[in-house]
Amino acid sequence: MISRVNKHCTVELQALPPRIRQVRRIVSAQLRYWHLDPLIEPAALGVTELLTNVHQHAEPDKRCTVEIDLLLDRLTVSVRDHDPRMPVIGDTDVVSTHGRGLALVAAMSSSWGVQERHDGGKVVWFTLAVPSAAPATAPRLTRAVESAVAFDRPSLGLAARAEPALAAPALGFGPTALRGRSPARAYSAVPG
Repeated sequence: MISRVNKHCTVELQALPPRIRQVRRIVSAQLRYWHLDPLIEPAALGVTELLTNVHQHAEPDKRCTVEIDLLLDRLTVSVRDHDPRMPVIGDTDVVSTHGRGLALVAAMSSSWGVQERHDGGKVVWFTLAVPSAAPATAPRLTRAVESAVAFDRPSLGLAARAEPALAAPALGFGPTALRGRSPARAYSAVPG
């Protein structure tokens, strides 16, 4: 029996506009290499939104790390930065051109969340369900569990799509329930 290795990609960068475009292309090329073409657009869009948040909000610097993990039937994309402040989903008016990034990530992903890091930073992550025709991988051990928050995908009135059998457990929070405040801390075994 041949066991497939886990698939992992890491990119370290300064979250500046030219580098964000470059990482978007790297993510697209990596997923194409892994034969995950149906996930290219949502993964590239999600990583762009998360990196844009780092560019616009992270302090003291814009250094961050993007990680892509393919594990069984789930692709996890995460962005780690050095700013301890948790993201806030705020109310945006109809004409606003900012403030919709996390809502967009929540809408297009299977799940998403924020994980506080012991070094003072945070990791914001989202998962995408791998289409059944895509190759599966063997499980791997994940990082130690730290303080984390996970969010369910909001109901958008669209036809339901099958979730992966091993999807991240929901903690009962929805993005609409958290408008205007930071996510509460919870302990979770959700990798991030």
